Amino acid sequence: MDDVASQFIASNQTTINLAVALLLGAIVGLERGWDAREQKSGERIAGIRTFSLVGLLGGISAVLASEITVWAFPVLLLSVVAMGLVAYSERLEHIRNFSITGLVGMLLTFCFGAVAVAVDPVIATAAAVVTAIILDNKQEIHGWVQKLQAHELDAALKLLLISVVMLPLLPNERMGPGGVLNPREIWWMVVMIASISFVGYFAIRVAGARKGILFTSLFAGLSSSTALTLHFARQSRSNEGFSPQFAAGILIACGTMFPRILVYCLVINTALLPSLVWPVLVMTILLYGPALYIWQKNSKQLQVSQPSLSQNPLDLSSALVFGLLLTAILLLGEFLKNAFGDAGIFALAATSGVADVDAITLSLTRMSNNGLAMDTAVLGIVIAAAVNNLVKSGIAWSIGNRQTGLLVAGPMVLSLGAGLLVAWIQ
Repeated sequence: MDDVASQFIASNQTTINLAVALLLGAIVGLERGWDAREQKSGERIAGIRTFSLVGLLGGISAVLASEITVWAFPVLLLSVVAMGLVAYSERLEHIRNFSITGLVGMLLTFCFGAVAVAVDPVIATAAAVVTAIILDNKQEIHGWVQKLQAHELDAALKLLLISVVMLPLLPNERMGPGGVLNPREIWWMVVMIASISFVGYFAIRVAGARKGILFTSLFAGLSSSTALTLHFARQSRSNEGFSPQFAAGILIACGTMFPRILVYCLVINTALLPSLVWPVLVMTILLYGPALYIWQKNSKQLQVSQPSLSQNPLDLSSALVFGLLLTAILLLGEFLKNAFGDAGIFALAATSGVADVDAITLSLTRMSNNGLAMDTAVLGIVIAAAVNNLVKSGIAWSIGNRQTGLLVAGPMVLSLGAGLLVAWIQ
């Protein structure tokens, strides 16, 4: 009795999966039929009916492969390939279109049907929907490719190289003095920095810096707030009437640095967040608040060019330098902690913050997992961020005009003072 019930359930499940295979073919076929809707009946190689049947055929091939012979699936797949090649060859005699996208879509539909029956209908459905979306957005995808610049493609490929290729090859074990070095963790942090910069750059690239100073500043803070500070400071000299807007943009870009610090801690050591969130929140508010006030008080329409970043964070040489910097800070931090205690860590944070906040933030966050006191790590991160913002205030003061320097320096000093006070009290 139990065997009969099991066979009945299995039979019903197979029927349902075959129905799913048919529907998945209809999804892809609907897109293909819509794309060729202007053609007369008989001129289309495959539409919704053909793709539906191909999906069902894929499902049946999986059933036959399971119940009769394993050769059923490859034989039927090759049959679909042969029919598709014949149809497309005949079509080429009348229409000079060498695209094989439709043929590839047909083969995928056959495979989706087989996966729906033999593997998992959820996986097959997700793959079919993604395929239909890709097929439907032909013009948009081609437009993106045409707009893509050579160095941007190069950067994307390098990001993939340092993440999906190099990262898994590195050993995941503790090394060096005190076990502070983990090659995979160090390189993973390099990948994280590169990815954030990548997102920040393309946010500006896709939407365009002509959306205004606020938009540009917000996303430039993800890639290089220092570069934007330099860029806007220079523009304030030649466009003195818009100095308040440039100052507001600089404050917003510098304020974006602080949420970025929280993201690092969230990923690497969540235990650090309760102590770090309040100093970071106070410093962010004291930069965003004055920035928005300055902007509203001096609201004018202004279009600006995209800031030119001085360094490509996805360049392999830069990634290697960043990895070496992280390693050096981790080793030096371990030495200073053992030799001078908290004072050594604070001195390292202040020195590192002159040039870069990301490296010291990631290093201290990493060290807090290996014995460094949470309070020391938090205060060190705040010190590094404060010093870095002081440096950017100096850039705005020395390179920009006097009004820009004053509008930037006031909130910066207030922000870093409040942040240090909150961190010290905690």
